[in-house]
Amino acid sequence: MTSVVSTELNPDQLTSDQPKPDASRPDSGVGPRVVRLGLIDYMAAWDEQRRLHEAVVAGTEPDTVLLLEHPSVYTAGKRTQPWDRPVDGTPVIDVDRGGRITWHGPGQLVGYPILRLPEPVDVVAYVRRVEQLLIDVCAEFGLATIRVEGRSGVWVPADERGPERKVAAVGIRVARGVTLHGFALNCDCDLSAFDRIVPCGISDAGVTSLTAELGRPVTVADVLPVVERRLPTLLA
Repeated sequence: MTSVVSTELNPDQLTSDQPKPDASRPDSGVGPRVVRLGLIDYMAAWDEQRRLHEAVVAGTEPDTVLLLEHPSVYTAGKRTQPWDRPVDGTPVIDVDRGGRITWHGPGQLVGYPILRLPEPVDVVAYVRRVEQLLIDVCAEFGLATIRVEGRSGVWVPADERGPERKVAAVGIRVARGVTLHGFALNCDCDLSAFDRIVPCGISDAGVTSLTAELGRPVTVADVLPVVERRLPTLLA
């Protein structure tokens, strides 16, 4: 079984002179390196994503997954429409991932896998692996979730409480065979932040969290080790 190498860094430790792995051992059987960044500004994390992407492309650093939370921020993917954006002029960061607008903030676990995909690159298969990881994590906490045809992410099925509700968003970009961006799983975040936007451009469904669905607190700290344990499945 593959394993996960975990590292915990403070944001001010993000430099280009981190110790480099032995690039001559790409098949050592070790899963992706995991770096926990805690609460970190979106642009600081984006800079680190890009640095790692270049390094993974060059073969000087291993496949890496950044796990973190952001201060409250809206980000807009390439398919975002003007009417998706906040009507009150709240700032939005435009990014080069797929999908439309979403929110990140405290209480939401964000994962940025920087992984070299096997040839031939199959982006859809990779997105499905990310979704399956999140479905399995939710199941471990006792929440049944599904995929919805034509919509990315992970959803709670429609029931007597309301229509389908998104509990995790997925937005991916692949450049030179290496992934960028990733997923966001709502744990115990303030869901009112989604009221200002049309989340992911979907107006006929809701947004939810593990805490809201299960009726008990489920924190990022609770979810982190469960996600981390399943990360090797992204390399399957």
